[in-house]
Amino acid sequence: MVASLQAPLSSADTVPARMRESGYAVLASGSVAELCDVRLDALAALAPSWDDLQPDRYLKDGGNYRKRRHSCFVVEGDSVLQAPHRAHWQSLDYNALHGGMQRWFEPITAAVIDAPVWTHLLRGLAKQFSQLRSEPRWYVEAHQFRIDTSDGIGRPTPEGAHRDGVDFVAVFMVDRDGIKGGETRVFEADGPNGQRFTLTAPWSLLLLDDARVIHESTPIQPLAGAGHRDTLVLTYRAGGFQGDG
Repeated sequence: MVASLQAPLSSADTVPARMRESGYAVLASGSVAELCDVRLDALAALAPSWDDLQPDRYLKDGGNYRKRRHSCFVVEGDSVLQAPHRAHWQSLDYNALHGGMQRWFEPITAAVIDAPVWTHLLRGLAKQFSQLRSEPRWYVEAHQFRIDTSDGIGRPTPEGAHRDGVDFVAVFMVDRDGIKGGETRVFEADGPNGQRFTLTAPWSLLLLDDARVIHESTPIQPLAGAGHRDTLVLTYRAGGFQGDG
């Protein structure tokens, strides 16, 4: 593990090379805007929707610290289509804690999905991933998460260090308020090397090649009173959604 808390930032034009070299890339918000052809103020306008997430009733550790919404999309070229609402499913191979069961979450609201910036975001990332893996169609699951400290501690990844069972993962930091912790850790799946850092800036981004790296985020604790950590996680998978077929 490399002891570095400052994220190793990549520019938008170096993302494919960085992903091929290391299996992950970290971008500042300005590079995200360039990569996906979006305006930062349009991304910021999505942030209030995190105040309307619903409790995650599936946590097997008995916690009440996670709220979320979940929707699915199919991205093909310039087309971004919302798929019929479906359960989120992972195998036990990828999620030993919550795998093997269908988890139904409330969908992401129409106000978010209908915002032009949402389509640009999903399409822009798909184009990047298609440079790394020649796939005409991506099956995207979108997760809005809020981890809070109302119980004193919140766990962004209660399943521990893991892969997601997809091709690529995008983790956006949306907001951190009144917390400490939440350090991101990325490990080689088949090697000894790793990196740790803390995403703090709104709309900074971690991109992951899910076959090559394992990731986790450490628990969060309140600085004073209740705090929270908001993220947007987009997973891209070729061939279909997890659980199909």
